[in-house]
Formats: sequence, structure tokens, C-alpha cells
Amino acid sequence: MLLTACGRRWISSTAFRLTCGLVSISLPWGAGLLYFLAIIPNEIADTDSYTDAIVILTGGSERLSTGLRLLAQNKAERVFVSGVHQSVNVERLLQLAGRPEDSLQQRVEAGHVAKDTRGNAEETATWMREHEFRSLRLVTSSYHMPRSLIEFREELPGVQVVSHPVISDQMKRALWWLRPRTAALLIGEYNKFLLTYFKYRWSRLSGTSHPCNGE
Repeated sequence: MLLTACGRRWISSTAFRLTCGLVSISLPWGAGLLYFLAIIPNEIADTDSYTDAIVILTGGSERLSTGLRLLAQNKAERVFVSGVHQSVNVERLLQLAGRPEDSLQQRVEAGHVAKDTRGNAEETATWMREHEFRSLRLVTSSYHMPRSLIEFREELPGVQVVSHPVISDQMKRALWWLRPRTAALLIGEYNKFLLTYFKYRWSRLSGTSHPCNGE
């Protein structure tokens, strides 16, 4: 009976510690999620500024059509579409955006190297240096914008980055927790945002400089 009583106390103590540990992790994670949802843009703050380039991150036809529409409005000199599949050329991109035989074709370039958001930023940085551009308008989905801005500002120090979020009607943020697909999308992007934020935060605290910063 004594051994059984000790065993029960040990199980109870372990369960209590595990519960406290889970609470201590879940509370800041949940608070961070609320912060992340609050910084997802729900409007375009700057619609007028001219930039040297418009950079479109692949991931949806709305991004492409938005960026090309901005180019047609002469909001920039050129468009760079980052993360394009190897088999897709500029002509095909224009077709996908509903702009076949578009006169803008000579002002559009595609990058085929990037596989993720970090790669988008690296690929764009190389392209920007080749053209000696110093400002860009970044076009990507609204929920993807916070993480994209971190990566781009790290990879392109000194370059002006204007945020141009694509706000889709298909992603209903109201009562998002009741929509499994929307919840999975937002929580997944939040976790990626956390990893990206703390990656650069740790880099600074540990004194590890980013190679593009020239330090």
C-alpha cells in the first residue's frame, strides 16, 4: 500500500508539472497568435508610392494579377515574379494572369530559384542588385506579409520595401477558428512567422551577422 501511495503521489506530481508546463507554453503562444492576427494587414496602407520594382511572390493568381495591374498603372519600372516553376516562362505567366500578348511582357522577369520565402528574398536581392534598384513594392497574400517583410528587410538592408498585401475574399478572418482550412492556414503561417522572428532574434543576440549586412 505504501508503494502504491508513493506511486500515486509521483503520478499526480508529474501530471501537475506537465500541466503547468503546457500552460506556460500555451499562454504565450496564444498571446502571440493574437498579436500575429492583429498585424495581418486588412488594407493597403500605401497605394500611390512609385518604386523601382514590383516584386510578386508566387502562390496565387490574385498576387500575379495584382502585381501586373500595378505595373500597367506605371507604379514601377519593372516586375519581378519570384519562385516561378522551372517550366513556366513570362509568356505563360501573362496567360495565367489573363494578359496574353500583353505589351508589358518586356517589363516582366521571372525568378526560378526560390523554393520558400527566404529564397524569395535572396533571389530578389540578387535581382535588385543587378538592376541597381533601391525600392520595391512587395505583393503577396495578406497573411503571408508579416513573415515576408522580416525576410526581405533582412536580405535587402537599405532598400525601401512598400507592403502591398493581396486581401482575398476567400479567406474569411471573421470566426476563423470555426473554419478548419482557414484556421490551419493561419496557425501554420503563425508558426512559420515565429520561427523566422526568433531565428533573426537569436542571430542578433548571439552576435552572428547576416552576410548581406556587410558586418
